[in-house]
Amino acid sequence: MPRYAQVVGWGKCLPQRVLTNRELEVSIDTTDAWIQSRTGIKERRIASDSETASSLAVPAARMALETAHVSPESVDLVIVATATPDRIFPSCAATVQNALGARKAGAFDINAACTGFMYALVTACQFVTSGTFKNVLVIGSEVYSRILDWKDRSTCVLFGDGAGAVLVQASDDAPGMLGFVLGSDGSGADMLYVPGPCGTPQSSPNGRYFLAMNGPEVFRFAITTTRKATQQAVAASGLTMSDIDLFVSHQANSRIIWAAAKSLGLPPERVFTNVEQYGNTSAASIPIALCEAVEQGKLHAGNHVALVGFGGGLSWGAAVLRWTVN
Repeated sequence: MPRYAQVVGWGKCLPQRVLTNRELEVSIDTTDAWIQSRTGIKERRIASDSETASSLAVPAARMALETAHVSPESVDLVIVATATPDRIFPSCAATVQNALGARKAGAFDINAACTGFMYALVTACQFVTSGTFKNVLVIGSEVYSRILDWKDRSTCVLFGDGAGAVLVQASDDAPGMLGFVLGSDGSGADMLYVPGPCGTPQSSPNGRYFLAMNGPEVFRFAITTTRKATQQAVAASGLTMSDIDLFVSHQANSRIIWAAAKSLGLPPERVFTNVEQYGNTSAASIPIALCEAVEQGKLHAGNHVALVGFGGGLSWGAAVLRWTVN
């Protein structure tokens, strides 16, 4: 019999610290009105000094396992999508695996920046549909507050910290992952990046490892790519846009989300956003949004949900899931 991959559990974890636009007005030359008009963001969460990508990932993962009624001992693989790991090595996933008590599980990280969760989700589904594993935990967790120049008003207002997780499980009943597309264009690598300590001495002047972004170019790339990748994933699923019940994009900027939705012919009631609360949480944004969409009763068994991410690489990924949980 065929083996399918279904999302059967979900969870999230957000730091308690809320940083509002009004607070940012005090430290940098910006205004709440400007930030909201350009991005849709009102506030974001900021990790405390004791919080890391792994410490946020663990409660999100536990919530996903509890939702799915699966024990940590039954997890076969832990994948963490992050661009802000606790250490260069070992992987953030190894730390999470140990904290969960997932003793049988392998563990590794994926770094595809803001597209990381999509790459991790597709990878998990391939392990499951191949018959290799039954339960794969997929987590997106980020602490971008650690790689921001808080004097750079063009970038520091955009990002926040958080974690989201899903459990991908094997099933013989019905398909969950219907189709996907992954892509990358390395010629745009310098549009959005963070220099690192392992690069050449010239790659990071004065030892500054802050995020750098060509905002206008990334904005144009995001709008075009979100539309194209979503269309390709929907086509790969054998569906049309009219079959999509919910559209969950990477939560980077409300203008990007709504422009893409309009170009795809999706009405507002079929589009989920929470960027106003959390800002851009990179690889964590899609699983956090997916978790909240379920909590708000926007997803039901039999619904088709389109997920799409974009980010540094430049990279992109989209997938269509048939929601199988009531």
